[in-house]
Amino acid sequence: MDQTFVAAAPGQVATELAGPRRWRRWWPDLQLTVVHDRGAAGIRWQVGGALVGTMEMWLEPVLDGTVVHHFLHAEGPSLAPRHIPAQVHIRRLQAKRVAFEVKRTLEAGRQVGEPPGPPGGPHASVGPSGGWLAGSHE
Repeated sequence: MDQTFVAAAPGQVATELAGPRRWRRWWPDLQLTVVHDRGAAGIRWQVGGALVGTMEMWLEPVLDGTVVHHFLHAEGPSLAPRHIPAQVHIRRLQAKRVAFEVKRTLEAGRQVGEPPGPPGGPHASVGPSGGWLAGSHE
C-alpha cells in the first residue's frame, strides 16, 4: 500500500514502531493484535475494529537505511463499495503519517546527504577519531 525510505538501520526503525500505545495513537479506530513480531524485519498484526483483516510494516534494508513497507489487507464490516476509495485514501495518509513520524525522529539533526545516524540513536555524534559516540549531545 505504501513505502517510505528512512535513513536508519532496520533495528532502529523497528524500535520506533514498537508499542501498543503508539499503535492506538496512530490507528485509534483499529484493534491490533500482534501475529508475528519479526524484530528488525518488521511486524504483522491481525486487525479488528473499523476494519477486519491484517496489517504489516515490513522493514527492508536498502543502501544505508530502511524502506518501510506498509500493507493493509482489510475490509470494513459495514463499508459500502462506494466508500472504499475514500477509505483507501484515508489509510494511505495514516500510513504516511506514521512513516514520516518515524523518519523525523530517527533522522533528527541529520543533514541531507549525510550518512544515517549511529545505532545509538539520533542524538549521538561523531567523536574526534571519526567513530560514533552513542549518547553524546555535542
